Amino acid sequence: MELQENLQESGSQNILQAEVNSTHAEGKEHETNVGNMIFHHIMNSDEIEITPLGTIHLPYIFFDQDGFHFFKNREELQSTTTYKVEPHHYPIKASRTDGMPISLDLSITKHLVFLWLACILLFIVVRKAAKVNSKSLVPKGIGNFIEVLVVYIRDEIVLPTIGEAGKKMLPFFLTVFFFILFCNFLGLLPYSSTATGNISVTAGLAIIAFFMIQISGIKKNGFFGYFKGLIPHGIPVALLPIMIVVEFLGLFTKPFALCIRLFANMTAGHVIILSLLGLIFVFKTALVSPISIAFSLFIYLLEILVALIQAYIFTILSALFTGMAVHQEH
Repeated sequence: MELQENLQESGSQNILQAEVNSTHAEGKEHETNVGNMIFHHIMNSDEIEITPLGTIHLPYIFFDQDGFHFFKNREELQSTTTYKVEPHHYPIKASRTDGMPISLDLSITKHLVFLWLACILLFIVVRKAAKVNSKSLVPKGIGNFIEVLVVYIRDEIVLPTIGEAGKKMLPFFLTVFFFILFCNFLGLLPYSSTATGNISVTAGLAIIAFFMIQISGIKKNGFFGYFKGLIPHGIPVALLPIMIVVEFLGLFTKPFALCIRLFANMTAGHVIILSLLGLIFVFKTALVSPISIAFSLFIYLLEILVALIQAYIFTILSALFTGMAVHQEH
């Protein structure tokens, strides 16, 4: 009888432990789903999801030793025996089934589409502003708004940091500012994506800024004069080996900081908003929804300000680094 009671007690404990493990696993599953939702939103993809209308599948374009290969969507790519797509991989990654690397991947991705869209919108808006201003001596509407930003960048960013030589570089800084601004704002719209939340985009901008800085410095001071001017005057000879390494690394840390700062700030806001909304699914109750939605709305409004600030910071730091390269005596 005692043995039977022990067996029943042991069985009850096993059932209770199984229920606890099941609940724990279920909680883990929900956590994983929230994590996947966040990564699915911020990472690059081969499709654009517009919930009321459906999904737009983007094409894959590869260039290999066999020539160009075009696949209109992921399903068509997976139906071949030459290529495959890694399942549950963020970002979406395609590879050859034989293990050989893809020579050139020209596939259209979500971030690339919104990057192109930002360029098209920027061209339309700036062209419209120029057309409005050309018809009147007094700027009006969109022309007035764009001119305010142009004058501010010229008088408050470029000229104070570079001087009169900066007027020739003004088109570059204007292009960088407005491109980043349009990409940032476009990423705040529903069903859209932030191109500047892709480190490849921010790295490309940083590389362009790097060459702009070096070319400007070399053009002003000469090739040898520019690199000689990187070392401050009056440095003891014993410290020269250290200073040369430090200053040389400094040439690359500046664009690296530009790249990471823009990427991290534009990604962090989306992660915070989705994490706050994900609390509703983690706790599995609507009681937390007012708090989650209220804080998400606050962060979203803050992201509008961050989008403008990050475009400003990237532009002013690029101008500052260029001014340091041009005017090494300061």
